[in-house]
Amino acid sequence: MAGARSAGAETELLDIRELDLPVYDADTREPTDAASRLIESCYAADGMLWASPMYQGTISGAFKNALDWLHLLGDRDPPYLSDQVIGLISASGGMHGLQAIITMEFAARSLRGWSVPYVVPVAAASRVFGKDGQVRDHSVGRQLQTLGEETVRVAEKFASDASAHRGAECQRAADRVAMSG
Repeated sequence: MAGARSAGAETELLDIRELDLPVYDADTREPTDAASRLIESCYAADGMLWASPMYQGTISGAFKNALDWLHLLGDRDPPYLSDQVIGLISASGGMHGLQAIITMEFAARSLRGWSVPYVVPVAAASRVFGKDGQVRDHSVGRQLQTLGEETVRVAEKFASDASAHRGAECQRAADRVAMSG
C-alpha cells in the first residue's frame, strides 16, 4: 500500500482476519456489517490491491469468501467492480505463486474489474516478510512499491478517460454482436 500512497492514493486496509466475514450464502441478500464494509469499500474504490496467500495452489478460502460477498454488487449500476483497477499479490511458502495470481485474475475479470499486467507473486514468503508483516527483502519491497504506483497510475487514467470505461466497451461489443446476428 506504500506504493499506492506515495503515488497519491488514499488507502484503506481491509484485513480479512479482522473483518471476520461469515461464510457467503447465495440465498442471503442482507450482508452483515463486516460484509457491508467490504462491499461498500470495494465498490467505492477506483483501484485496489488484492493479496492472498497461496494454499493448495490457489487463493485462501477466506479470500475467496470475501470475493463471493462481492456478488451482491451485481444489481448495482454499474454492476460489480466495473472499471476498477486491481493490482495482484500472492505469497507462497514455496518457489512459485502464480497459480494464486491467475485465480485472482479470473476473479477480477468475472467481477468486471481490470487487473494491471504487473503482478507480484512472492515466493518463500516466510523469508521475505517478518512476523510483523514488514518486507525484509529490498527487491520484493521495490516490486510491491511499483505495483502500488502502477495500480494508481492506471486507475487515474480510467477515472479521467470516459472512453476507457468497460461499460462503453461492453455496449459496443454487444451492439456488434447484435448487428452480426
